[in-house]
Amino acid sequence: MNERSFTTTFSVEQSPKEVFDAVGNVRGWWSEEIQGNTNDLGDEFAYRRTDLHRCRMRLTEVVPGKKVVWRVLDNYFSFTTDQAEWKDTEIHFEITRIGDETQLQFTHVGLVSEHQCFDVCSKAWSFYINSSLRDLITTGKGAPNPRETERSDTAA
Repeated sequence: MNERSFTTTFSVEQSPKEVFDAVGNVRGWWSEEIQGNTNDLGDEFAYRRTDLHRCRMRLTEVVPGKKVVWRVLDNYFSFTTDQAEWKDTEIHFEITRIGDETQLQFTHVGLVSEHQCFDVCSKAWSFYINSSLRDLITTGKGAPNPRETERSDTAA
């Protein structure tokens, strides 16, 4: 794995199965706007965040209780010149039991500091993984992006 890729790790008291199940609940920690299936090998799903970011993912590796890998099939950022910065990168969730804790290591393989989106993306991933996903695992409630229709309703 590319050592320069963005990586973050945390540990929780929950079991590897609970961590694995939470990773698959993408609507519970990343975005309620997810379209498609997010649990099984070969599943494809789409993410959208207003007009800022759209991407399409495929699950290319699923090992229950141990690992999930997404491949970015397509991507668009409104704030970058190179729309291919995420395309064909991989997102790894590696789950390991260490003593009486479960460690989750998240790596966005190919998200490197030379990319125009690196600062924004690494900060966003840090929030979604270390706060939202961790909260979903430990409390049962994450902080995903709400559906856009709900956002516009509350803004009125």
